[in-house]
Amino acid sequence: MITDFRLPDLGEGLVEAEIVQWHVAAGDEVTLNQTIAEVETAKAVVELPSPFVGTVASLRHAEGDVVPVGEVLISFEVAGTDADGDAPEPEQKREPNLVGYGAAPRSSARPQRRARVGSGGDAVDLAVREAAPHDAIDPSIPEREPRERPRSTPPVRKLARDLGVDLDLLAASGVDGIITRDDVEAYAARTAAAPAPALASTPAAGAQVDATDLRIPIRGVRKHTADAMVRSAFTAPHAATFLTVDVTASVAFVARLRADVRYADHRVGIMAVAAKAVCLALRRTPELNATWDDDAGEIVRFGKVNLGIAAATDRGLVVPSVKDAGGMSLLDLSDAIRALADTARAGKARPSDLAGGTFSITNYGVFGVDAGTPILVPGEAGILGLGAVQRRPWEYEGGVALREVMTLSLSFDHRLVDGAEAARFLTDVGDVLRDPARAMVFA
Repeated sequence: MITDFRLPDLGEGLVEAEIVQWHVAAGDEVTLNQTIAEVETAKAVVELPSPFVGTVASLRHAEGDVVPVGEVLISFEVAGTDADGDAPEPEQKREPNLVGYGAAPRSSARPQRRARVGSGGDAVDLAVREAAPHDAIDPSIPEREPRERPRSTPPVRKLARDLGVDLDLLAASGVDGIITRDDVEAYAARTAAAPAPALASTPAAGAQVDATDLRIPIRGVRKHTADAMVRSAFTAPHAATFLTVDVTASVAFVARLRADVRYADHRVGIMAVAAKAVCLALRRTPELNATWDDDAGEIVRFGKVNLGIAAATDRGLVVPSVKDAGGMSLLDLSDAIRALADTARAGKARPSDLAGGTFSITNYGVFGVDAGTPILVPGEAGILGLGAVQRRPWEYEGGVALREVMTLSLSFDHRLVDGAEAARFLTDVGDVLRDPARAMVFA
């Protein structure tokens, strides 16, 4: 029998994925858990295993297509019926249930939802329409009776709130009547353009329209990063503080470790020393290892440090996190950071790698930049930027000497962290980088 496989929710409420590469073609025999495709979500490239044993009947989308979660991705010819289409044998009735694909369905029937009606019956729908500007209502959407609550995912509902779009006014284009991100964005674009159509067709002052201009679709990691940065910038009140540190002792310490044959394979760098310093400093300033839970009206201080490491990739910026970094030795932390960054740059980071961070580090010093004000990862209280290590004239033991100097930049959520706490944290990190032996006396 022909069995459809729909794109599953690959974690973290992701609503769509782009097909990067098919590993099978129509007519191919496949085994259970054989990789059938690579798809790029808003966070990572993920390999999809086959949930069936059988033959590929058809590929329903081409490479490069962006497929919503729940839409048919591929069809299989699965053993279990005869030529006349008789029912499958008992052992074939239940579909395989793979980790990450959700529970096996028990029924093909969709759960019923109660219609959204208020005390005034259909007044709910009418009130929404009357309150909206007449030119903001898409004339292609027919008048309709009060219906069930619009079906969409939490990220799409949040996008609608941010853009001021009422889901009741939208026609769903997704599978099974689900309102998609494209539906919301298209409606918002129409309503924004309606009051001033002349402006929509007029280029900005000084702008040139050229046939050689390159237009790049905003999707995948780039789209997720943009959404996250906008959400962070307009949700958390950012503040920043800076500290320039003489890190000559840390540079020498790293050189000694690399020269020692017992530790050379670990390739410890200044980044790993800074990461260890951050973990130690967070023990003394737990306010920076926390999150603001608006819904619960609480500040949550995390019991562990899951250290996010910003990594620049061909697909955009991603921030995988080293889980329980505070419990690691310097050598283990160095290995974990390098492995995680390599995996992220290769596009192979798992959704679990890219979730659950509690504090982050970004190292723009590798690009020769001295300092900056990094934007917080949404939900985190702080992010530390590491500047380039440069040899400069510096005050040293009552004189001036050429020393290795680095600037630290700390951005923090001022709801959670006061200036004094931020300064204390940054000073602790700086103390360890000035003299790595100080880590011995940290509680």
